[in-house]
Amino acid sequence: MTSDKVRGRRQSAMLGLPNDRNVQDPPMTLRPLALALALALTLAAGAAPALAAESHANHGGAAQSDQAKAARLNAMYEEFWEENLKLNPISATFQGDPRYNDQLPDFGSAQYRKQVHDFTDKWLKKVEAVGPSGLSGQDLLSYEIFVTDAKEALEAEQFPDWMMPVNQMQSMASFAVMLGSGTGPQPFKTVKDYDNWLKRGHRLPQLFDTAIANMREGVKQGVVQPRALMVKVTPQLDALIKDKPEDTLFWGPISQMPAEFSAADKERLTREYRAMIADEILPAYRELRSYLVDEYLPATRATYGLDKLPNGQAWYAFSAAQSTTTDKTPAEIHQIGLDEVARIHGEIGKVMKQVGFKGTMQEFFKFLQTDPRFSFKDEAALLTHYRALEAKINKKIPEQFSLIPKSPFEIRPVEPYRAQSAAGGQYYPPNEDGSRPGIFYVNTFDLPTRKTWDAEDLYLHEAIPGHHFQIALQQELTNLPKFRRFGGETAFAEGWGLYAESLGRDLGVYTDPYDYFGYLQNELWRAIRLVVDTGLHSKNWSREQVIKYMLDNSAESETQSTAEAERYIAWPGQALAYKIGELKIQELRDRAERELGNKFDVREFHAEVLKDGAVPLSVLEGKIDRWIASKKG
Repeated sequence: MTSDKVRGRRQSAMLGLPNDRNVQDPPMTLRPLALALALALTLAAGAAPALAAESHANHGGAAQSDQAKAARLNAMYEEFWEENLKLNPISATFQGDPRYNDQLPDFGSAQYRKQVHDFTDKWLKKVEAVGPSGLSGQDLLSYEIFVTDAKEALEAEQFPDWMMPVNQMQSMASFAVMLGSGTGPQPFKTVKDYDNWLKRGHRLPQLFDTAIANMREGVKQGVVQPRALMVKVTPQLDALIKDKPEDTLFWGPISQMPAEFSAADKERLTREYRAMIADEILPAYRELRSYLVDEYLPATRATYGLDKLPNGQAWYAFSAAQSTTTDKTPAEIHQIGLDEVARIHGEIGKVMKQVGFKGTMQEFFKFLQTDPRFSFKDEAALLTHYRALEAKINKKIPEQFSLIPKSPFEIRPVEPYRAQSAAGGQYYPPNEDGSRPGIFYVNTFDLPTRKTWDAEDLYLHEAIPGHHFQIALQQELTNLPKFRRFGGETAFAEGWGLYAESLGRDLGVYTDPYDYFGYLQNELWRAIRLVVDTGLHSKNWSREQVIKYMLDNSAESETQSTAEAERYIAWPGQALAYKIGELKIQELRDRAERELGNKFDVREFHAEVLKDGAVPLSVLEGKIDRWIASKKG
């Protein structure tokens, strides 16, 4: 979701998190809804308090008044959340809240963006009128997160990414299919569900028209996508556009209509869906395709970096800060990446020695990419391998974790329609009531590039104990306000996912040195991201230069390196979160082990990290330091 590349710091957890080795869409993000929705979700993920704000001095004793103030804020958080869901009905759908499943605002329109601005500004003023005085613990934390995120969301409005609503990673077209195919968060269980999607589906042409209008404005303002990205979009649209409604993915709900529907309902819904798809949705897709090919592609730019757009240097610095929840500059992050690449290369050299490999590191990488022993023979073998990992790792989880989510979990293959542009693997969160499981999607497209040595660390990151533990647990923290339960910090969430990979040996995997290499390779991959993302957007690196750097310094294939390079071009700054977040979590664990000695319990440490949901890295450091102090006492 996360993150789509939400412009504010927080990434809505219900969106699904961008996977870290991929090119995903990330099919589970809402980025195609453009800046306006990103703003709403940023606030949904990180805002809150509100109405009224009397000084606690008016309520008598300090302790009693502070408690009353906190209770009042919690009530306001709930009011904020309800107002947000009405403004942003897609957010409600992703959480499994069905009340607004028939509504689809024109997210990219100037009117809606103004609504989002006013919403943000209103709640920020209400919160700041309450003030932090007298708050402590979770109440103070919630206040600080809200105020910071709301201010940053307003600051982000100066950067017009609503003018670039389409690229190879996301578009209104791919988002519409995700909702309307019957395999996504939009439910199709009752006649009312079917009628809800009819109402939303009728709205799609307007949203497509707005996306086109916004791109036309972007052309006028010089805010356009790189051509290297947009040439990938036409084939994606061609795969979705069909001559007959029955051949489209939008026909899925009709072909799988529940048997218990009456004959009259079946006949009516079939007729109305056919007409909507044929007369409204498919013409909208064709119009979008025509615009992109005839008008937009000729206007795209030959450059790659965000810094090449108007105000682009500030735009990228802002994106980097939001992604990492730090004040590190692009130059500082670039150097951290170079240092980490060198360190991890040293660790890979140890593995080469362990397995007796005599050649260079590049020859070792080539061997790992080409030797048939590291390939899956077919899709079934790949899925069987991952499901065996689930059983193996689950046996060891109690040794490392005392806090475990209740939500169900499944492993599924990525659907064929999006597999070519999807991640190698990605996690899709459960809904609030647990009726939809957390899903680890494994991509079986281009099977020769899916290596056995890449499986264990990918599972640990995307599934258990990575994203599934962190996100599902957060949603189960019913003592927290909903804006924190269903929101997320990219640096925390992706930092946790990468940290989870480091637990492999403790969880019974990485017993084969080649599988341990897979962990090092993907840690290396995240370090490389720091180098190439900052290279692209602040140091004039080209797409080809990025691909070459990745091929020279890692074991990734050219297919994967190309996809990753294009991901970083499409989502400036997003990929910085992983390694920066992981480095901070590992630093805090090292500190706790050093200061607590035999009092250190890894299960308690993990519970302390996860128990409050995703927080900024500075907040995480503060609470771990307090935990260490309490354990010493």
